[in-house]
Amino acid sequence: MLEANYLTRIEEVIDASGITSRIEESLSIGPRPRQLCVRTLFIGIMAALGDNRPGHLTRVHEALTGLSQYDQRRLGVLIEVNGLDHLLTYRQVEYTTHRVVVTLSNGAENGFLPGDMSTVVDALTEASIPALYKKSSTSLAVDWTDVESYANPVSAKELAAGALPSADPDASWGHRRGDNPGQSDEVFFGYYLSLATMVQDEGKSKVPEVVRRANLTTCSVDPVPAFVPVLRNLRASGVVIGDILADSGYAHRIANNWALPLRIMGANIVTDLHPSDRGCQGTFGGAILFNGNLYCPATPQALFSIGPLPRQASHQDTVENDEKSTELANYKISPITSDDQDGYYRASCPATQGRVRCPLKEKSMTLGFNCPEISQPPEHQPTCCTQATLTVPPSVNAKTRQKHDYPSAAHRLSYSRRTAVERSNSRIKDAATINISKGFCRLTGQVPLMLFLVCAIVVRNLAVIDAFEIHQQENSRRAAEGKAPLIRKKRRRSLTDLVTEVASSG
Repeated sequence: MLEANYLTRIEEVIDASGITSRIEESLSIGPRPRQLCVRTLFIGIMAALGDNRPGHLTRVHEALTGLSQYDQRRLGVLIEVNGLDHLLTYRQVEYTTHRVVVTLSNGAENGFLPGDMSTVVDALTEASIPALYKKSSTSLAVDWTDVESYANPVSAKELAAGALPSADPDASWGHRRGDNPGQSDEVFFGYYLSLATMVQDEGKSKVPEVVRRANLTTCSVDPVPAFVPVLRNLRASGVVIGDILADSGYAHRIANNWALPLRIMGANIVTDLHPSDRGCQGTFGGAILFNGNLYCPATPQALFSIGPLPRQASHQDTVENDEKSTELANYKISPITSDDQDGYYRASCPATQGRVRCPLKEKSMTLGFNCPEISQPPEHQPTCCTQATLTVPPSVNAKTRQKHDYPSAAHRLSYSRRTAVERSNSRIKDAATINISKGFCRLTGQVPLMLFLVCAIVVRNLAVIDAFEIHQQENSRRAAEGKAPLIRKKRRRSLTDLVTEVASSG
């Protein structure tokens, strides 16, 4: 039986969202009153998922009929008809679900989530976050993952032979990472689920890694630009957007589809550059475009060999990489103003800013000899050398410009927060909890699948908040006793660790 405290919490989330009353008003009146209202349906879905049951309507029915008799009468699961008790039937659960799906499917576009369904998703995810944590961070980590449809695809050859079309007309073929040895990726039939997970701001206290926004698109739609309107709606609701952390899948896109809209929102991009976007990408006003920044044309070529550290980089390699990044930063043509309304900003050369000694800037030669010196300035001085400042349009480094120099230590530390969204994906895919693998929801179509997915996200958020608060309480208790805070155990063990363990035990 479901715990009373948990039942109260999911009721509070549903009521705070305000979506069930709006859906109920939009449902047309049938030939007879429905026993199952929309609010109770959402409670049943979250109750089933919170009890680690799959997203099946039979499990929703079991969750509702498994409540205490008091809660059944209060929620309309058990009513009195002609003096006799009438318990909710599975057919009534199926009927109300169908009515809700039809209502939320209005205005559906090809591959995109309908506007009414998007409103439900935004309202429920935001309502699942307590007011205490809503303004605790402005940083979001974003990523997409695969969600396989329960229906099987039908090929064109089978259709020509007279076979019926797929039971899921919204799903399409997509790519995901393969799990087999030597397999880089594989195809699947279904959707892309995009999540925006709240992470701690740089230098600030930890926050619960709750999912703040979600979106579901068919695989025929690029999930990156499709997620921009979701973030824009989040910004329009009054939420301040700070850092946006994303992997190279988001960086390797048209600037108009991702980077530029985010900058208009005032977001700071922290991303892993795609291999095709790394390195020197031409010049602007004589300045060298490298890894999203502008650099002096007299920068030593050896510094442009810097790249991201491999996962198994040694401590010595890390130190050398960071030293080279610090040295390269001395030659950066840095902004001296923030972006204006049109995205333009002004920058000046490193000699003018007092970071290098350059014979073309007499004042810079008075700097100490601990500053690097340009021994061979350009013979034909470009614009960046002749002008006091350089006006940089938004088209320069449009895709690659970001908050920190890539791949510096500051960037690496900031980007490490992105793993929060990976934990969000793994939590809802964990076979021991919700497990949104194929068969999780046997309803076909984009809207019914998203209906169960958003309820799964709410259940996941509540669990994350509970774990976070328990951890914080334990750290407070340990601090009062003069003990060190809890540290997450290292789960990844390398070959060296295993060899050391064997040697020590022998």
